[in-house]
Amino acid sequence: MPRPPTSPRFTPRALIAIGAVTATAAGLLVAVAGTGNAAPVLLSQGKPATSSSDGGAGYAAKLAVDGDTATRWASVKNVDPQWIKVDLGAAATVSSVKLVWDLSCATAYKVEFSTDDSTWASVYSTTTGDGGTDDLAVSGTARYVRTTGSARCRPTMGYSLQEFQVFGGSGGGDTQPPSTPANLHSTGSTSSSAALAWTASTDNVGIAAYDIYNDGNKIAEAAGNATSKNVTGLAPKTAYRFTVFARDAAGNVSPASNLATVTTPPSSDTKPPTAPTGLAVTGTTSASAALKWTAATDDRGVTGYDVYNGADVILPDVTGTTANVTGLAADTSYTFTVKAKDAAGNVSPASNAATAKTLPDTGGAKVPSSIKTVSTGWTIPWGMSWLPDGSALITERDSFKVFKLTQSGTRTQIGTVPNAVTTGGEGGLLGTAVSPDWSSDHYVYIMHSAAEGNRIVRMTYDGSTLTGYTQLVGGIKKSKYHNGGRLKFGPDNYLYATTGEAQTPDLAQDKNSLNGKILRMTTAGKPAPGNPFGTLIYSFGHRNPQGITWDPQGRLWEAEFGNSAYDELNLITPGANYGWPTCEGKCSTAGMTNPKAQWPVAQASPSDIAYSDGAIYMAALKGQRLWRIPVSGTTAGTPAAYYVNAYGRLRTVEKIPGKSALWLSTTNCDNNGNAADGADKVFQIELK
Repeated sequence: MPRPPTSPRFTPRALIAIGAVTATAAGLLVAVAGTGNAAPVLLSQGKPATSSSDGGAGYAAKLAVDGDTATRWASVKNVDPQWIKVDLGAAATVSSVKLVWDLSCATAYKVEFSTDDSTWASVYSTTTGDGGTDDLAVSGTARYVRTTGSARCRPTMGYSLQEFQVFGGSGGGDTQPPSTPANLHSTGSTSSSAALAWTASTDNVGIAAYDIYNDGNKIAEAAGNATSKNVTGLAPKTAYRFTVFARDAAGNVSPASNLATVTTPPSSDTKPPTAPTGLAVTGTTSASAALKWTAATDDRGVTGYDVYNGADVILPDVTGTTANVTGLAADTSYTFTVKAKDAAGNVSPASNAATAKTLPDTGGAKVPSSIKTVSTGWTIPWGMSWLPDGSALITERDSFKVFKLTQSGTRTQIGTVPNAVTTGGEGGLLGTAVSPDWSSDHYVYIMHSAAEGNRIVRMTYDGSTLTGYTQLVGGIKKSKYHNGGRLKFGPDNYLYATTGEAQTPDLAQDKNSLNGKILRMTTAGKPAPGNPFGTLIYSFGHRNPQGITWDPQGRLWEAEFGNSAYDELNLITPGANYGWPTCEGKCSTAGMTNPKAQWPVAQASPSDIAYSDGAIYMAALKGQRLWRIPVSGTTAGTPAAYYVNAYGRLRTVEKIPGKSALWLSTTNCDNNGNAADGADKVFQIELK
């Protein structure tokens, strides 16, 4: 889309008089205030911007908020209406909007304010625009500002803004969160639903909505004036752990309510599906087997199939009547069966058995070939980092203890981290990283939950005891869930940390917040040189990242939890926006960076990742498997799954230095695993 010549005329545009217009919507008051000069504080520059479309490469919405009139946003040609929107990151008092049009301007357009990206109020509109620079003096509180064109200056072109600038004061918005919803309880349940009720929150402006979570996933939403909700779509005979958050129109979120546990009763449907028939192997490779079968029947409907190898589920939740089972060992025999399931959880008898032998491996790629237990007796081991002597430091999330584990399996407690607290969910004693200058400083870096939030701290390990607690970074909001927590030193010897958005999705896009980010810092906890915003923030738009690793070329890869649709493997570049909460998985929103691979959450819920021998290994919690994702340059290949449902919830995977081998730990003792304390293990996997 070639750029037309720049207009030589940039005269300030007076407001088209439409009267002293005011509008109230969801607590938002806005008013057109007449012509005026721009306020001294520019709020929009460098903030996330999105648009209804762009006219091709080089015309993204972010180019209209970059402070450079040589770049621009342009929409697609000959389509009305089109809009561009900027997220200021927090509610602000807006005093003026400045639009620097290209020749492809709007003859008719409007400017709108919103505090929640849902309810919009118009603060200016015109049908006689003629381009140039429009300085619009407006007033009101907004986090989101949108300009929408509905008629074009150039009939065969689109709309084009060289700059979209919003001015005002960042401190005038609503920053007070609602109070905590109280007395959350269930008033009844069925096999597929739970009725919840709570005592209303209060807020200085008003409650916009209540967000209802099951563990760390948002599962439902209620109106701001509601104090009850019937949550549907649940599974029978299943325990759910609900919490409720209040949210106001400015995006402020309350602390979590009390926890309400509800176990749905069994379904009245007790009739299982019929057994699938005609199971057959239609092809094999050195690492996979293709299967097909004839569908089962059920009086209420089959919802899916599980593929078994012997007594173990090797591929769950298949929705059709074919499957490609990957991650198999080369030159090995497998005996497959298939069982059908219905919505009530009834399981059919097994199909006929089908035997397949994978082909010999001629590709030369190293894959998991054997697994052995290194150590037992753990309770939620979380962080892991290697010492120069080949042993590893491992944290336990809820006990706050730090252990040294040798490769022969000898475990020794070296200390307990002071000031650490649990959150009753995913917080506690999390990641750890051994200093790259260990020989001179003996420092160990730790991330943990504390009374006021999440912290990054430093301690000293003298070979026997962990001492010298020093806080380096605070101000990271904590919540019951979504605390991130991984710490690792990169090849540049700077410390990287992952932070969750603390069940407050808007924080992921707020560059004034450390939540929902990957942070990069010096060993003193200061912003590392070259960080894109001059702060600790390296990338943003993350929901709950828990895995980071580097390939041999120094590229940073990251894994993070989605909500209910997709989990992600991302290639991280400094300053990039990874989409949450606008995007979950791949999307087409301008300014958002798509993942290199994604999975349904039932197959992943990823925690740690590690690179070894041409592939990234990703430990999956809910998916209960280890994913191997081959990577070549910036491309991720076809993932293959190992150890499906064999060892439960897999939390941390790390490459053993100097070996083609991995350590892998479980966290079956956490809230979702429900195993007895001491049931977790550390394994060693050989890659051949």
